[in-house]
Amino acid sequence: MMAGAGASRELDRSKTALVLVAVAVFMTAVHYLGLLPEVLFRVPEGLVPPFAIWLDAIFNFVKDDLGLLKLTRTLTEGLEWLLDVTANLLFGKRRWPNLGPIPWTSVAAVGAVIGYYLGGWRMAALAGGTFIWTALIGQWKIAMETMSVLVVAAPLAFMIGLTLGILAWRKPWVNRALKPILSVLQTLPFFTYLLPAVIFFKVGPTAGAVATTIYAIPPMILMTTLGLQKVSPEVVEAGEMSGCTRWQLLRHVYLPSARTEILVGVNQVIMLCLAMVVLTAFIGMPGLGAKLLAMMGSFKLGRSFEIGVTIVLLAVTLDRMSKAWVVKQPEHFEKGTPWWKRHLMLLLGVGLFVLFIGVAQFIEVASTIGRKQNFSQGKEIDTLIKGFLNIDAVKATTGFLRAFLNVQVLIPFRNFMLSIPTPAFILLIVAFALWLGGKRQAVLAAIFFSLVAFSGWWDRSVITLYSVISAVALAMLIGLPLGIWAARTERWSNRILLVCDTAQTFPSFVYLIPAIMLFGITDIAVIFSILIFAMVPLTRYTIEGLRSVPEEMTEAADMSGATRMQKLWKVQLPLALPTMAVGFNQAIMFAFFMVIIAAFIGTQDLGQELQRTLAGTDLGKNFVLGICVSLMALTFDLTILKWASDQKKALGLGD
Repeated sequence: MMAGAGASRELDRSKTALVLVAVAVFMTAVHYLGLLPEVLFRVPEGLVPPFAIWLDAIFNFVKDDLGLLKLTRTLTEGLEWLLDVTANLLFGKRRWPNLGPIPWTSVAAVGAVIGYYLGGWRMAALAGGTFIWTALIGQWKIAMETMSVLVVAAPLAFMIGLTLGILAWRKPWVNRALKPILSVLQTLPFFTYLLPAVIFFKVGPTAGAVATTIYAIPPMILMTTLGLQKVSPEVVEAGEMSGCTRWQLLRHVYLPSARTEILVGVNQVIMLCLAMVVLTAFIGMPGLGAKLLAMMGSFKLGRSFEIGVTIVLLAVTLDRMSKAWVVKQPEHFEKGTPWWKRHLMLLLGVGLFVLFIGVAQFIEVASTIGRKQNFSQGKEIDTLIKGFLNIDAVKATTGFLRAFLNVQVLIPFRNFMLSIPTPAFILLIVAFALWLGGKRQAVLAAIFFSLVAFSGWWDRSVITLYSVISAVALAMLIGLPLGIWAARTERWSNRILLVCDTAQTFPSFVYLIPAIMLFGITDIAVIFSILIFAMVPLTRYTIEGLRSVPEEMTEAADMSGATRMQKLWKVQLPLALPTMAVGFNQAIMFAFFMVIIAAFIGTQDLGQELQRTLAGTDLGKNFVLGICVSLMALTFDLTILKWASDQKKALGLGD
């Protein structure tokens, strides 16, 4: 009876969704005939509430009347002091404590020792090699400018996230209050973090550190709460029976038991901090991001490529080391083991650190590598890239793709989306949410997209959505077949998953480099940069979904005489779809994130408008634009994840 009722509800939902689609099509047809009143095509300007003005008034009241600006500027002094210390130590900014800069050889040696402790010789080679590359290629100073903010922002995000995570676990009302805030924070475009940071904490490293910290906090809160909730009641009872106080239970029972989840949160914090600290170049933050922005702006592709490699190496190193820390178990020694044996790696690291500081006093190249001493091949790489792009076959291919995709596909699709009346567009989104997620998701979709319609930025929002849909659709055409093919063998599954893991560590800015190289500053470059960024989760979760199909199901299909194609379509894909849906959802979230970054290439969407707000103090407009992106992303996020959860339950795979 329950299964029948569920099927009946799904049928009713499908019928209602079809009716909504029919109404939307009718309304669009009437508009094409010129019979639709203008008020039903777009919300008249007179009916658009002045959200930006209202928000500006609230921000000014909080900033000036409540004295938040004075408070933040006071806090800025302490943060500036911390940043001055790390800047002085890492690249020699002449402030207190006047001890820097630390020689690159010392940093590379310590990095190699930490890498060996966490993952053996391969990790040591990766960590040490990354720092050696950075120094030899002449990018040490700009890399340390980036790292000087990262080493402050990441611990701050960790401490704040851990504290709020513990509080959310302790107090259910805090958890309920934080969940919607975290959902919005995780979908807000990064430009929305930058302008408030500039206004309240000054331009440069201080604002960069604040924006980076806030951006990286949500995953730490979520993973801490998740880890503490999963602690076994038996373990807690054992702690209580041994007479632990509440604080002792937290410190000696809960936190050690939730170690894995907390360290996964640390990994995500580090990666988000690195991604954001590169993007803070837009608000005057010096370092790798600023240099990359400058090189790409002047179309120096060779130098951009070198800086991109450095960013990728740093990202991969930090990712691999933090992941190795997650799986590494604490070492235990027999009672009476000498102190030096228990802390051998620490002593080795300190010893090498001091040794190379001493060497650097006598050998200049061991301390710093000057511009004339480095091995940068930026000009040569630039010549090679331009030579490659001038090959007739390459020019013909990129020219064909630009002409065909732009003229035949992308521009007509964009114009079609813009031609749909606003109410009809909202009805189509509601129909999609109803059909896939249910009534609650449909109601939320209606509210969210209606708010976007009344924001005054509807056309820009539609163009943003057009870029996302186009890129994700093209990514599916490449990523899904690749994932299906790779999942057929263990060897290729592992190889492609390794590529996906590595690609997911790349800061998003890096994906602009191949797009600009191949297609210049054009619309197709925007779509291409989003496509390669969004393809990673699609491919990854397709492989994971197909590999998770129970063997007995595939064996049953083999025994029934199914062909390979029949087994794929009738058994494997239906069972893998809930997992693949998570990849599809992530691809859409990645696309919304990347479309804002692609504003650097030159677009006509919300990202371009958001970028313009950074030049002034129009905080209200900045938040309205950011919330438009967030509302659209949340609509798809809630709908697709609800469908995936329902499918898992229906297939008996758990929630």
